[in-house]
Amino acid sequence: MASISKSSAVLQLIRFDKPIGTLLLLWPTLWALWIAAGGVPDYDLLAIFVAGTFLTRSAGCIINDFADRRVDGAVKRTSGRPLVTGAISEREALSLFIVLMLLAFTLVLLTNTLTIELSVVAVLLASTYPFMKRYTHLPQIVLGLAFSWGIPMAFAAQRSELPTALWLIFLGNLWWIVAYDTMYAMVDRDDDIRAGVKSTAILFGSHDRLAIATLQALCLLCLYLAGQAFALGPWFYLSLAAAAALFCYHQYLIRNREREACFRAFLHNNWVGMAIFVGIVLHYGS
Repeated sequence: MASISKSSAVLQLIRFDKPIGTLLLLWPTLWALWIAAGGVPDYDLLAIFVAGTFLTRSAGCIINDFADRRVDGAVKRTSGRPLVTGAISEREALSLFIVLMLLAFTLVLLTNTLTIELSVVAVLLASTYPFMKRYTHLPQIVLGLAFSWGIPMAFAAQRSELPTALWLIFLGNLWWIVAYDTMYAMVDRDDDIRAGVKSTAILFGSHDRLAIATLQALCLLCLYLAGQAFALGPWFYLSLAAAAALFCYHQYLIRNREREACFRAFLHNNWVGMAIFVGIVLHYGS
């Protein structure tokens, strides 16, 4: 019974039952792989990046909970996490974090030198983000950098180079992440203020919806320019139109800043990533 309980705690720690984080990390990586390959990427690289996304996101959840272990008990949504309840010890959590990161790095070793070099930055970003909310109201920027780093890594693995235009995808994705993670932070805003945790939701205050709308517009602009740079066709621009419609729906959901509605808006961003990916796939398949 104890082993089953420990296994359940580990799965809870890595958010195995909440794949939204993995999906939000995976979609832009797939965008980059498809564009870098000019269509379907190498299957071995596809497998490496899908598995690596799961491993790094799982490791990210662990280090996030480790960093927040002293304050999560004061936040309603996170008070039942394993490091708060004691179901997982700090030593066990750090050990699992190291194992997952080593597994992810082993996968990176199957690529090329440039990708391996970029992975060092990925580790630094993933390890730094959880601690930034103690010192700045912009931890979402660091999360955006960490979640976007799969884009240059995908180009490096597929092309062994970093074309300048990839940074338009990177920036578009960065603004998207800050937008949806601000929605996520709106869920915990009152608890975070009491706990002394900083976020863009607290920074933006009553201007949060306007700030999110601005970030969403910047995302679409950067992705539009990326489409021009990589000569993507109508299917891609239709996917951006779909993303714009979804962004409008998110604005509707968060209009009253209710916790459940803000969380629904955050979760709904999965469809944005999927829509853009479908547009890219249809472009190369048509």
